[in-house]
Amino acid sequence: MTEIKLYKTTTKGLKTICMCLPFVAVGIWMITDNPYGSTEHIIGWVSTCFFGLGLPVGLFHTFDRRPQIVITENGIWDRTTNQDEVKWEQIIEAYLLDISGQKFISLVTDDTFVFKKKPYKWAAKINEFAEAQNLNLYLGQINIDELELTYFINQLSQQSIDERKKSIKSFKVKRTTFC
Repeated sequence: MTEIKLYKTTTKGLKTICMCLPFVAVGIWMITDNPYGSTEHIIGWVSTCFFGLGLPVGLFHTFDRRPQIVITENGIWDRTTNQDEVKWEQIIEAYLLDISGQKFISLVTDDTFVFKKKPYKWAAKINEFAEAQNLNLYLGQINIDELELTYFINQLSQQSIDERKKSIKSFKVKRTTFC
């Protein structure tokens, strides 16, 4: 089967680790340098515990080698959406969405696509406010040109299966600059 697999970039995980390590180090220094029960000692524990949670998260993002988005001639699947593969025939349109610097591709699907579970009312209101759809592909962890991927998804949704196979084989993943 012809497919494109898009993976998380390791730099996001490394950035998380590098940003948390100084706070953990300062927290440990505050714990060891100040007497038990002092405000500095307590702040050191809070800092170490809170920013210490970023270290396993960063390690997970660094070493997670599962594909996040898989594009095949049958459809597109995103691991983060907890949905089944969206068939190309079900996609009406895809458009780029930027919410506070976070990139998403919103997929407008027809009525034949059945969601595994309905979104919560508050989540539906947020989607409506942000002009998003119920199905959004998160691109924050992927180092790829968002506009090109959006155009590619729109192009594939309009093609026949043979044309899709050719397009997928010829698609070269052009990565954006270091993020």
